[in-house]
Formats: sequence, structure tokens, C-alpha cells
Amino acid sequence: MKYLSFAAGLFVATTAVAETPVLTVYTYDSFVSDWGPGPAVKAAFEETCNCELNLVGAGDGAALLARIKLEGARSDADVVLGLDTNLTAAAADSGLFAEHGQTVTVDVPNPFGETGTWSDANFLPFDWGYFAFVYDNTKLETAPTSFDELAASDLKIVIQDPRSSTPGLGLLLWVKEQYGDDAPKMWEALSDNIVTVTKGWSESYGLFLEGEADMVLSYTTSPAYHIVAEEDVSKSAAAFDSHYMQIEVAGKLANTDQNELADQFLSFMVSDAFQSIIPTTNWMYPAITPAAGLPDAFAAPVGPEQARLIAPADVPAIRDEALAEWSAALSQ
Repeated sequence: MKYLSFAAGLFVATTAVAETPVLTVYTYDSFVSDWGPGPAVKAAFEETCNCELNLVGAGDGAALLARIKLEGARSDADVVLGLDTNLTAAAADSGLFAEHGQTVTVDVPNPFGETGTWSDANFLPFDWGYFAFVYDNTKLETAPTSFDELAASDLKIVIQDPRSSTPGLGLLLWVKEQYGDDAPKMWEALSDNIVTVTKGWSESYGLFLEGEADMVLSYTTSPAYHIVAEEDVSKSAAAFDSHYMQIEVAGKLANTDQNELADQFLSFMVSDAFQSIIPTTNWMYPAITPAAGLPDAFAAPVGPEQARLIAPADVPAIRDEALAEWSAALSQ
């Protein structure tokens, strides 16, 4: 009888574990790192969902879309978190994403109109920031204030590949938006400054911290990490005459077999519980300002008059031309 009771109990426990739903979210590598938002997001969501949140690192942001397209309807992902508005048009055109059905008011600056209700039917924002070149202010007293000054200097920089990295793609479009038909000339001028092009942000920032370059393409909020987490004020973001914005988003896969759970996660993503995690783990501005506010280190060095962003629908055509110009200039 004791054996039968034990076996019955084991069966019930095993069945309960087997029936726990799993939500799989593809995201970028730094999000799931020990120091990224992933661990805190997983713990907070699992407290409310009666599920297991499976966060899968899949390279850098731009690599996420390539993987989803490759896997197609066979993908194990239910949600993709880490695309940005430079990729949303291509992602929507793939037919692999479903509408989120949510109405959200955000605090993301909108270069195309008033800040407020989010209008993309397929993708919801979770954070945003401005791209910038970060440097060590103990080694570089005066930083360049434009691409022209940077190109005229002998400073060495590390950037990311626009084919695999969302910051790399952001830089590509930043240069194209500012210089238009003269973008190829700017890339030719910058080519002598570029030490290397990495696949993703983590690799390039690591090279910068190791002293392999004077500056690295990152964000205006990157110094906040060093200030808050390390009490180190030696890192600064160079203030240029313009800064390209990044708005990071998440979307639900149309073929998910966890539709309600995916909707629950997207709703959680724009809640204070998730948004309050973002500033001091992902080191970006949250899409919706947390009730507790932001650390003082997040004081914006960039004003709205300096913000640049290409409309998502216009990006695909511009990207192809800009990528060809970039590739040609750096291969010479």
C-alpha cells in the first residue's frame, strides 16, 4: 500500500510538472545574461503566469529576425523581444507575426508627431535610447561633436555589423539620414578610424573596455551603467549634432501554441513590474516611465531637436542602398 501511495503521488507530481505551460521568448544575448534584465523578468513573470518563461538568447537584435525567417512557422518561439523599428516593416512583411491587440500609451519620444498612444499593430515597445559613441574621459579630454570631426581625427573606433546587429544598423541609417547621397564619402572617411566590425554589441563594448579602441558605438545611457553599478564616472557619451534613436519592440508569433500566455507576457512587458527592471539592467530608457522614476544618471544629454529616426516603412529600401554603400567603402 505504501508503494502504491508513493507511485500515485509521483504520478500526480510528474503530471503537474508536465502540464506547466512554457512560453519561449527569443531575445538578444545581453538580455539573458546574468547582468541583463532576463533573470529579473523571468522571476517576476513566473510569479504571475503559473508557467515557465524560457528566454533564449539568439545573437544580437538583427540576428533575431534572420533566425525567425529561417525557422518560419516551425519556430519554437512564441514571442520575439529585441527587434527595433528599423526591422519592424521587414518583420511584418514576413507574415510570421500576429497583431498584439493592445492599446498602450508610451513615453517614447516620437519624431513624427506627439508622444502618446503606440500605433504599431504588430509590435509593442519595451525600451528606447539614443545611439552614441562612448569614450573614456580620463584618456580623451575633448570628444568629437560630429561624424566629420570623428573622421578627421586619428581616434580608433569599434562598431557593429548592420547585418547582424541593431546598433550597427542604427549607425548605418544614422549616417544615411544625415548625409544622404554623401554617405559613401563619410564611410570612406571613417574607414581609417574603424579598428574592427563585430557581430554584436557585447563583443564591441568588451573590446573598448579592454582598451582596443578609443570609442565604441553604444548608447547615451551606457555611462549610466558605470556610474550606478560601478561608481565609475570615467565613461562619457560624445554629444553629436544629431543622434539616431532606437525603439526596441517585441511581437507575438502567429504560429504560437501559447496565444493567451504570449498576450499575457506582452501585457506584462508594458507594466510597471517589467518597465522598472529595464533602466538598471538593460541600461535604456523604459517605454513607460516607472512609478519610481529614473536614476539621476539617466539625465538626457540629447535634446529632441537632435533626435533622428527614419519612419519604419521607409527603412527597407533605404537600408539596402545604405548597406551597399557601407560594404563598398569598408572593403576598399
